[in-house]
Amino acid sequence: MAKSDEPITIKKYANRRLYNTGTSTYVTLEDLATMVKNGEDFVVYDAKSSEDITRSVLAQIIFEQENKEGQNLLPINFLRQLIRFYGDSMQMMVPRYLEVSLESFTREQEKMRQQMAQAFGVNVPAFGPMEEQVRRNMEMFEKAFAMFSPFPRREGGGQEKPEADKPATSSEDIDALKRQIDEMQKRIDKISDKG
Repeated sequence: MAKSDEPITIKKYANRRLYNTGTSTYVTLEDLATMVKNGEDFVVYDAKSSEDITRSVLAQIIFEQENKEGQNLLPINFLRQLIRFYGDSMQMMVPRYLEVSLESFTREQEKMRQQMAQAFGVNVPAFGPMEEQVRRNMEMFEKAFAMFSPFPRREGGGQEKPEADKPATSSEDIDALKRQIDEMQKRIDKISDKG
């Protein structure tokens, strides 16, 4: 059977059963996880309302995988930081940043596997290249953050109020941004040292 460019349609019924309209069979979350691993694209619709619920089903698959013994991919600090971004002014940038990071990680996956295989035989940390990639991604994210945040934020969560009498100079703004980036880099380094 030729592979279609159109995603497979999965319908979710009120009894929580999932129905693959392409094969006319009921499937499980495990079956959908296998489809994702095989590169098969699908969308999930609520059978009654026709609402696209693909995101919540994919999140449910991740939740199921995370609950399996020894299958944890998402570090606790990552999950906490992700939760902090909900409702934050940077929330809109996080999905694209994560997409780009994972795409880059996927492209570099084979190189990392070879380096890890070499490092496994030698007493060299296997995650050095991966940590370097994460650092580069964070630098890119910080630069993007600086573009959208031209004025420094006050510590303690309060927004800095613009002063009509004294406009901030661009030199002061740049210095404040550099300090913020340095502080963020220190936090990132602490997090990566703990991981």
